[in-house]
Amino acid sequence: MKQAHVIGLGKSGIAAARLLRKQGWEVVLSDRNATPLAADPQAALQAAGVTVKLGHSFAVTPEDRPDRVVVSPGVPWDLPALVEARAAGLEVMGEMELAWLTLQDKPWVGITGTNGKTTTTALTAAIFQAAGLNAPACGNIGHAACELGLQTPAPDWVIAELSSYQIEASATLTPRIGLWTTLTPDHLQRHKTLDNYARIKASLLQRSEFAIFNGDDPYLRQHIPAEFPQAHWTSVGGKTALGPLVPTTYIEDGWVMFKGQPIVAADALKMVGDHNLQNLLMAVAAACLANIDPAAIAAGVANFPGVPHRLEHICTWQGIDFINDSKATNYDAAEVGLRSVASPTVLIAGGEAKEGDDGPWLQRIQERAATVLLIGDAAPQFARRLEEVGYRNYEIVETMDRALHRSQEVAPSLGAKVVLLSPACASFDQYPNFEARGDHFRQLCQDLC
Repeated sequence: MKQAHVIGLGKSGIAAARLLRKQGWEVVLSDRNATPLAADPQAALQAAGVTVKLGHSFAVTPEDRPDRVVVSPGVPWDLPALVEARAAGLEVMGEMELAWLTLQDKPWVGITGTNGKTTTTALTAAIFQAAGLNAPACGNIGHAACELGLQTPAPDWVIAELSSYQIEASATLTPRIGLWTTLTPDHLQRHKTLDNYARIKASLLQRSEFAIFNGDDPYLRQHIPAEFPQAHWTSVGGKTALGPLVPTTYIEDGWVMFKGQPIVAADALKMVGDHNLQNLLMAVAAACLANIDPAAIAAGVANFPGVPHRLEHICTWQGIDFINDSKATNYDAAEVGLRSVASPTVLIAGGEAKEGDDGPWLQRIQERAATVLLIGDAAPQFARRLEEVGYRNYEIVETMDRALHRSQEVAPSLGAKVVLLSPACASFDQYPNFEARGDHFRQLCQDLC
């Protein structure tokens, strides 16, 4: 029996281990943490014949040379043990690649980008499902990709949100339709340079039968056209907004147009901000290229509720809206969040800081924030940056509980219309992921309201 070693006892690793076991592999599932967050399914995994090793770091040894190594998305692709495994001729892949090998007879939509990919993925899945297709979202949203390989019947389409981590570990994944939403500096601690980060994302689009790009993104508009002469472009600004580039999908007279045909009213989407119109255009372009009927597209858009943790309205208290934007894990996403809500705003920001250009975000704070409540490890750093640009309406409150309590105290006196959690940071200093951070904020808000 062939042997496989799966690294990472999270949702993706568990799904990969179960799928490999179903396919007849002898499976070891390991995690370097002795008590990982997803330890609860350990007994069920072992009952299914999966060997679980906690507090274990994978290494290639004469006794441990599996035929296949599968890594969860959070495991660095350049981990020395993985480099050694590849050099030794072992088959090493990401969990997403394993799902592709299982479901490559089905058409895929692969969606990547720095910001916007989660909303675009969820909206694309909603449109395909409105057309009566079994088209679940997976990857960084919804299911782990390998969970779809376990489903009966198999999906009609796979709608996959793909991070740069997942793309670099999925060498053969070939979508029918590839979408690239935006590109700004992110994950540079792993990818080192913006060019390397972009090259990884471009590789997915190069393998796609149809490639769709957001023409309103400055980086994509400047760097992509020559490399993708047959690409489909989108623009909120209309048919002539991109100069020599002619968009396939654009807004004209309040309608989303595809190749000159009206598809759906732009105001049918119940989400604020020009960035969400860009997401709408990309999802509509994908649906049209998949030959989905315009009536189904319109129904999917009209009934789309939005995405948790991305400008998610939680409640209104004394006329003040509390909005959860926990998914804004970098400066660019947080700047968009501030730009999209009513001002003045009480902003809750901080967490585990990332590299990137904070200039536009700081400018938007100066324009729209009544005060900034700083939490997490980044609080002192953010306080220094705010001081440097002459903004002093901030407080270091450290925790989410204190931030919400303080926002309740100050928002009415400041005339704030919104209390916005938009951290501009990863969550790992205080939470296992941005979802847990947003869930905590939501619970605190619901208790208040």
